[in-house]
Order: sequence, then C-alpha cells, then structure tokens
Amino acid sequence: METLAPFTEVIDEIKAAGGDIFRFCYQCGKCDTVCPWNEVRDFSMRRIIREAAFGLSEIEGEDIWRCTTCGRCPDQCPRGVKQIDISVSLRRVASDYEIFPQSVKSARTARASLISEGNPLQGEREHRADWAKDQGVETFSEGMELLYFAGCYLSYDPRMKKVARATVDLLKAAGIEFGILGSRESCCGESIRKTGSEQVFKDLARANIKAFVDSGVKKILVSSPHCYHTFVNEYPEFMVHFEVVHIAQYLRELISQGKLDCSASYAKKTAYHDPCYLGRHNQIYADPREVLRAVPGLELLELPESGRNSLCCGGGGGRIWMDTPLSERFSDIRLKQAREAGAEILATACPYCITNFEESRLNLEYEDVLEIKDLTEIVRLSIEE
Repeated sequence: METLAPFTEVIDEIKAAGGDIFRFCYQCGKCDTVCPWNEVRDFSMRRIIREAAFGLSEIEGEDIWRCTTCGRCPDQCPRGVKQIDISVSLRRVASDYEIFPQSVKSARTARASLISEGNPLQGEREHRADWAKDQGVETFSEGMELLYFAGCYLSYDPRMKKVARATVDLLKAAGIEFGILGSRESCCGESIRKTGSEQVFKDLARANIKAFVDSGVKKILVSSPHCYHTFVNEYPEFMVHFEVVHIAQYLRELISQGKLDCSASYAKKTAYHDPCYLGRHNQIYADPREVLRAVPGLELLELPESGRNSLCCGGGGGRIWMDTPLSERFSDIRLKQAREAGAEILATACPYCITNFEESRLNLEYEDVLEIKDLTEIVRLSIEE
C-alpha cells in the first residue's frame, strides 16, 4: 500500500479526480438531513466534504464508501454541490493508493471479474446468453428494430433471469423484431465507475460501443436503470449517441399502441418503488405507474418516501457488492413500509432493488406475506397466453 501524500497534495488529487466542487459547500447540513444513512446510523456527508477541503484526514475509513449515489442530497442542495462527484473522486484517490476497508473487499472482487469476464458476478463470458436458451432469441443483426441489452444481473443471477425471460415473452407477444449480443455484451460500467475505477469503466464502455457500432445498433432496450443512465448520460462522453429506452417506458408504449393486451386480472394490492437511477437521476416516474394502472384488478399503492423523495434500496454506488450489516439495510425499511401500506406486492423496475428486496424479504421472514415483482413479471401475468 502506498503512503498517503501530504494533505496539500491529496487536495490536488481530489480536485484532479473531479471533486473540486466541494469549495461551494457552506456546511448547511441539508445533505445530512435527507441522506438515507441517517435512518440507520450516524453519518455525515457534510463532514466528508469538509474533510475533503482539508485533504481528507480519514481516507482509510468506511465513510467515503457509504454513499449509494442515490441523488437525494444533490437534488436538495441549495448550493449545487455535487456530492456524488465528490464521493467518487475520493474513492478514486483511495483506489489509487489501494486503501480499502474490509467491507469493500468484495467490490474489488467484482472489479476483477469485470476486467476478466465483463461482469461483476464471476460468470464466464461465454455463458452470458445462457438465460436465453430455449427462448428462441436471435443474435442481433443489423436491420433489427431493437437490441435488448439484458445487463449483468439478468444474465447471471438466477432470480433476475426470470425478469429477462418475461421481457422476451412480452417482446415476442408484441411482435417486436429484436436480438441480443450474448457474449459480446459487457457490463455497462456504471457502478464500477462510482467505486472509483475509472479506467475499468472506460474499457467496458469502449467494448460495448464497439459492439454496438459493429452490429449496426440504433435503438437499445434496457432493463436496468443503471444501464439506462450510463448509456444516456455517460456514453456520450465517447462522442456516440444511441436511442435508449428503459423497459418501463417501452411497456407503456406497447400497451398504449395496443401491441400488448393486458386482459387477465391481477387483483393484488401493489406498491411501486421508484429506483433512484430511474426516478431522481432520470425523471422517469409516470411510465411505470401507467403500466401498472393498465393491469386489470391491480390496486396501485403509494409508499412513504416515493417519487422524487423515494427511499434508496441501498444498492447504488457499488454498494450492491459491499457488505452491509443487517441493521443498516435500507431495503428492510422499504419492505416494512410496504407491509404497513397493506401491499401484497412490492413492484419495481431495477435489478439492484429486486436483489436487495428479495434478501430483506428472507431476513424479515416476509416470504408468505409480500412478493417482489418486476414490472415485466406483472405484465407477463396479465397478457393472454
């Protein structure tokens, strides 16, 4: 491990890594008020920003790795301080010095898997399309209407493969000509960038962009808000622009055009959870709700801390790969809110959220009282066979 540079040099490194915006902070503390961490423990983003201004005295601690990049604090900040940029810049500096607390070790494993196999789950690249076996899914070729970019969790995680298959069923039912890239698909890179591994992000992005261009891709459908955010807001840094649509938007379009007929009743009290990277980061709130309202019999419930103020599941900013004590999991709070609202179903549209919610469902022993569903799974149950 390298020796930490004098604080004046560390300040320069933080600025070079993109964190010089901290100079605008006047320590009002609004970030601490809205941060979800303060629902489970004592945590201060304001303190981190103040320390950054003086060279960050506690770079070896856990706190710079806690931020889930949920977007609550920059959304509320009266001075326009980009707290997420500051968090990421601090992580870049820590990564350069190879300073990682114990809880972050698993994120380093994810990084190694991303470098070697193009995904964080240690799945072999050649098996990336195994989820689509027996689904009759074609490899994308130029001229197809749509590329379905399933993403890492839907390609490798057993629970999330169900969402990928439901999505394929819906695309086929709607008569959409689409294909997948299979082993040529790599992680979008959003989360590893948030952990400070900028070069790994760039390598993944360039690999995907090359695959898109070589295949003649024009329109991309994604299931993950993190993929959506990166393709829409970060890949243009490489001077490319693709038409990108999230599955919540696309389902609303297909239903409104009459290409999907939600005719079967799904008489369940269903609460919808806004993923941070779909809602706050990209302002997509109405589409998933309109999709759920189109399902006959479904009673849509609103949760506390919804919409712009939605509670983070805890998986953003690379936290999905880090260790979080049971007593500090935001997802437990969310499931309790859903139960108190009388929900039978907690619906969302993000693989990170579903992964965390399913784990909390087991931890809280809610298996018999609350189900976790992706939008596609609900719509799939509602269309005619």
